[in-house]
Amino acid sequence: MKKIISFAGAAALSTLLVGSASAGSFEQSMDKCLSSNANKKDAATVMLSCTANAGKLSDCKVVSDSLPGKGFDKAAICVAAVLPIGAKTGELKIPMRFPGGG
Repeated sequence: MKKIISFAGAAALSTLLVGSASAGSFEQSMDKCLSSNANKKDAATVMLSCTANAGKLSDCKVVSDSLPGKGFDKAAICVAAVLPIGAKTGELKIPMRFPGGG
């Protein structure tokens, strides 16, 4: 059975798991991923399928992208690389919402 982790929930959970100092660097990483790959003014949703092991996500593949060709797929994979997931293991579906307007 596949599990789904909400990106917003995972970000909030990461604050609890890794502490506030690390959470700030996680937010910076998210911003860098988005700025490097997509237009922050656009809103998009990306669904990833990833393997979780040892607190990290790997082998992430894009399942869906609401704005294909606009770089949000690359931004989502970049964020997944730094997303702390705690003790989760196995294949996970990770929905990521980029709100736009920034």
